[in-house]
Amino acid sequence: MALFSKKPKKAAPGKATVTVEKKDDGRLAHVLKKPWLSEKALIGTEAGCYVFAVPADATKHDVKAAIEKFYKVTPRQIRIANLPAKKVSLRTRRGEGTRARRHKAYVYLKKGDTIQFA
Repeated sequence: MALFSKKPKKAAPGKATVTVEKKDDGRLAHVLKKPWLSEKALIGTEAGCYVFAVPADATKHDVKAAIEKFYKVTPRQIRIANLPAKKVSLRTRRGEGTRARRHKAYVYLKKGDTIQFA
C-alpha cells in the first residue's frame, strides 16, 4: 500500500478499530445566523430550497452539519453565494455610504422534508 493510497487500511487480526467522531466545538451554533426572509427565498421554500445568512468563512460542510444538528434533516445539496457590498444613499450631508457584503447559503432538501422557522 502506497503512502498516499486511497484504499482504507485494514485492521490487524485481533486488534479493534477505533472510530473518531468529529466533536462539535460550538462553532455550528454560529454557522446559521438567521433565515433569509426575502420574497424570492420564501417562494423557494415551496420547492424545498431554504436560504440562510452565513458567515464569510462558513463552508458547505459546516452548513450541512449545522442543518443536520439543529433541524434534524439531511440536505440534498448546498450552494453558497457571496453578495458584494453596495453603495447606498444616506440622505444626509454625508451623502453616500456602503452596505456590507453578505453571504448566504441555499439548502436544498429531499422531497417531503421541511424546516420550520417559527
